[in-house]
Amino acid sequence: MTLRLFNSLTRRVEVFQPLDPARITMYVCGPTVYNYVHIGNARGPVVFDVLAGVLRRRFGGLAYARNITDVDDKINAAAAGQGVPISTITGRFAAAYREDMAALGVAPPDIEPEATGHIGEIIAMIERLIEGGHAYAAEGHVLFSVASFDGYGKLSRRDPEDMLAGARVDIAPYKRDPGDFVLWKPSTAELPGWDSPWGRGRPGWHIECSAMAATHLGETIDIHAGGVDLQFPHHENEIAQSECAHGGKVFARFWLHNGMLNFGGAKMSKSVGNIEKVRDLVRRHPPEALRHALLSAHYRQPLEWSDALVEQSVRTLDRLYGTLRDADALLAPRDAGALREPSRVAPDAAAAATTPIPGAIRAALDDDLNTPQALAELAAIAAEARALRNDIAHGAATGDDALQTLSGLRAALRAGGRALGLLQQAPAAWFARGASGDDDARIQALVDERAAAKQARDFGRADAIRDQLAAEGVLLEDTPQGVRWKRG
Repeated sequence: MTLRLFNSLTRRVEVFQPLDPARITMYVCGPTVYNYVHIGNARGPVVFDVLAGVLRRRFGGLAYARNITDVDDKINAAAAGQGVPISTITGRFAAAYREDMAALGVAPPDIEPEATGHIGEIIAMIERLIEGGHAYAAEGHVLFSVASFDGYGKLSRRDPEDMLAGARVDIAPYKRDPGDFVLWKPSTAELPGWDSPWGRGRPGWHIECSAMAATHLGETIDIHAGGVDLQFPHHENEIAQSECAHGGKVFARFWLHNGMLNFGGAKMSKSVGNIEKVRDLVRRHPPEALRHALLSAHYRQPLEWSDALVEQSVRTLDRLYGTLRDADALLAPRDAGALREPSRVAPDAAAAATTPIPGAIRAALDDDLNTPQALAELAAIAAEARALRNDIAHGAATGDDALQTLSGLRAALRAGGRALGLLQQAPAAWFARGASGDDDARIQALVDERAAAKQARDFGRADAIRDQLAAEGVLLEDTPQGVRWKRG
């Protein structure tokens, strides 16, 4: 099966074939590091982490760059407010960003360029744009001339009036056209700056990504990705300056954009204030559940974020890890024998590492990263494993063939989870989360609620609580003194 991706440039799903299968190039716009990131900022990194895995498995070679924007007016303001150099702010929050992404299971990119490390390349690109008649210097600024590029607007497909209305531009007297955007701007003594042919100054936001992508990935890259909110003006401007600087060469062959997270009915945004910071969420919820929640909707669609969404992901992972735990318990004697006899099938961890991604999950991800379908296929494997496990436990399925099949389903569940960055913990580690006095109180409250439900003859609710506790590894025991519980 071929890999098909929705290309924002053409507005259609296309077969993806890299220029060089030995070195696929992908650039993802990274954070501006002046504060902690919110969960909406994490959707792109999680989604494109899954895509990176798909590309590596299918083609082998991948050069994946995700930048750090470490010079910006918001950074300058934060540094000035605290009376520290910008490097203090950017160092602190770049480290926090890496920690937050690691908590969500996002692998580090192959390349993590920082804007301040590429000032020379940025200046050289601006000089080429001036020489080609695509940019001009004015009052210490350098601006890109939108009128010089006939293709301006081909990504966002906005007409000039819409682009001007939506652009974050300053209508300044030194601009030839109101839509022209800044490549370089002057810095006063208290602001960070670098020497340049146009005086001491600093780069504009858009030119940073163009220069970093060209430096590390080449003048034409296979995939450029980011949030849909970056499509205009950031990505539109990247195309214009990159293609003009490189003699008309295509900048990016595929453009991928993830949809936004909504919170409380509006787009999650620092400016609005309706945000949930990643580091706050990982203190309240299992990080793996946050990742699952981010993958629960198709990446191009908006996703409504809520505690209920995360709690549903926790319950889903409870069922999946519960399936693994129960299979482990039944297969334990067989696994122990495999460890003693190298000729036999390897136990869980080794088998999962060598098991191919199940075909149905691979097909779902090959279909424009259809993670909801991939999760549904994962659930189907788990359901088959549970049914077989129950048959074995009750004697309806016997013999080594049944155990072999269960072992294969367990490995397939692990392998399918691996493709999504899920189910890589030991079940005991998953269920041990939050094992504290607070968690004990929560479990006891559920046990008491179940007893009350049975007393009220609400057997559906009582059974649901029993199943939830069983999935968490909590065993119930009826005694003359009442129901007792313990962790399995």
